This record gives sequence, structure tokens and C-alpha cells, in this order.
Amino acid sequence: MPDLQRRRIAASFVLLPAAPIVSRAASPIGSAIVDVRRFGARGNGVDNDTRAFQAAIDSLPQPGGTVRVPPGDYLIDPVVGMQLRSRMHLAMSPGTRLLARPNAAERAYVLNAHRVSDVTISGGRVIGERSKHKGTTGEWGHGLMIRASERVTVRDVHFSHCWGDGISIGGAKVAGRFVPSRDVTIERVVCADNRRQGLTIGRSRRVRVYDSEFIDTGGTLPGAGIDVEPDEGDIADDIVIARCTMRGNRGAGIQLYKRVSGATVRECLIEHNRGAGIFTLAATDCRIEDNRIRHNALGGVAVRPGTRGLIVARNEFADNGPSGTNADGKRRPGKRHVTIGERTDGIRVDADNRYLD
Repeated sequence: MPDLQRRRIAASFVLLPAAPIVSRAASPIGSAIVDVRRFGARGNGVDNDTRAFQAAIDSLPQPGGTVRVPPGDYLIDPVVGMQLRSRMHLAMSPGTRLLARPNAAERAYVLNAHRVSDVTISGGRVIGERSKHKGTTGEWGHGLMIRASERVTVRDVHFSHCWGDGISIGGAKVAGRFVPSRDVTIERVVCADNRRQGLTIGRSRRVRVYDSEFIDTGGTLPGAGIDVEPDEGDIADDIVIARCTMRGNRGAGIQLYKRVSGATVRECLIEHNRGAGIFTLAATDCRIEDNRIRHNALGGVAVRPGTRGLIVARNEFADNGPSGTNADGKRRPGKRHVTIGERTDGIRVDADNRYLD
């Protein structure tokens, strides 16, 4: 994404050395290659191609392989969804667009990775149907749902206009117990103009989000760029969000919301969100470091009750929170950069943070 790289370089600033973050290499899959066109996919944006995609996926042999998607507009019914399998690579071309068929369902997914492992999704665009959605309720019309899955990589994909989230990562109840997703990597992804969240990280372990954009989310609460918020019954642990942009979201840029531990937000640009840049509630042992946090309407970092063991270090803050007007009529920038609520413990705001106001 050359434009994203240019913007990030233009907005860069000098950072102190930090521990390197290395993306997990994709797990090996079988050598078989199938093309969705051979299974009847038309890619004309009119005919329903869901069955053709599923037939191509189901045709892979036991060791798995690659499902290749040439350029085209493929209409996918999210109520049925595309059910991914273990040991597969869904390889979309840059000119591939998966178009969600309008529906009234409260819960529907274009791509569904449920209890699978060793899956890669790359290239192309997934475009939701929020402007044509036929219902008024529900918030779970996602571009991609990952549940109770392991070793999943999503790279170079653009998710937009979904009724719910661009991407949702979570767990599932299996044989009476919660099974989280594990070892999920999101790289060079854009989630734009989705209704509920750009990315939700729920019940999970070891999620890595690198070099991605989560922008212009809004339409129903929480409206965050990234919401790390596991449902009751399990936690989200060991989360890294690095070198990402959260901009123009109606809620927070990033939420760390209850039952979250070991999350790191590093080297990100977090700006022009209507909520706080980063909002924490009852999160434990998290780090916010080396970020640019600016022009967020409700403040830079908002630390709320139950948060414990948070470190805020080497960040650059500018114009966060309510602004005003000086006596000479000039605008006075906001200075609500870090606010710490009651019933918090072990919150460390280091002296090496910079405040540009």
C-alpha cells in the first residue's frame, strides 16, 4: 500500500530503540491449486458466486492448498457465508472484490473461519452491504469472522462498508468450554467505514496487528477503530498493535475493555477520533509506547476504573480533548492528554512522553 507507507513516513518521528516485533511466518499448506472460475464463479457482480467458492474450497485434498481468485466482482451471500477450511490459502488478486449480498440478518459473515487452523487470506477487497442492509437490528454483519481458530494470517486485504465489523476475532464454546482463537496475524490491512468496529479482538491469545489502518468507523456503538473486548467467560491476552493508524472513528481509536491483559500499543498514529485516542477499562499489564496521539476529541489516553499495571512511555501528544478560544480569538488546543480515573493501580506515566501544546 504505497499511499499508506508515504503517509506513515510523512508522520514519522524519532523513536527510542524498542524490542523488535517479528511477524509469524505462514504455516505450510498443501501444493494443490484450484481456481474459483473452474467451479462456476462468474465474477460479474450479479450472479451469486457463494456456491462456486465453497465448491472450490471443498475440493482441496486433505493436505490443503490454494484457492485462487482472479480479478472480478464476486457476489457472496453472507447469510450462507464462505466457510474456510484448515490448511488453505485464499489468494485473491488485487482486482478481486467480494461483494456482500444485501440481507436482513442480524448475524452474517462474508468469510467465516470457524475452528480451523493454518489459514491465510490475502489480497483483494471485501465490501459489505451496510448501505443496502434490509434490516435495522443486529451489529454482527462482519467481513471476516475468526472463531476458535489457530494460526490464521490476513494480509493485504481491504475491508469496508460492513454492517458490523471489518474483522472480528473471538472464541467459541466447544463441549461446554470456551476455546479462544490463537496466533492470529493481521498485516497491511485496511478496515474503513465499517458500522460497529474496524477490528474486534475478543477471546484470544497472541494476536498481532501490524502496519494496518482502521479508519472512519461508526454507525453503532462502540464505533472504535480497534476494540479489544472479550465476552465474559474468557480473556484476551498477549495482543500487539504496532505501526498502525487509527483515524476518524466515532468512538475511541483503540479500546482495551475488560478482561484484557498483556496488550501493547506501539508506534501507532492515533488521531482525529471522536472518542479518546486510547481508552482502557479494567485492563491489566498493558503498555502504550512510542505513539503519536493527537486531535482526539475526548482526550489522548483515558485510564478508567479497574486498570492495573499500565505503562505510558515515549508518546507524543498534541491537541487532545476539548479546545477553546483565547482572549485574542485564537484557538486554544486541548490539553487532556492522559487522564487517570479512580480505582486504578500501578499506572506509570513516564517523563519521556512529549506534549506539544
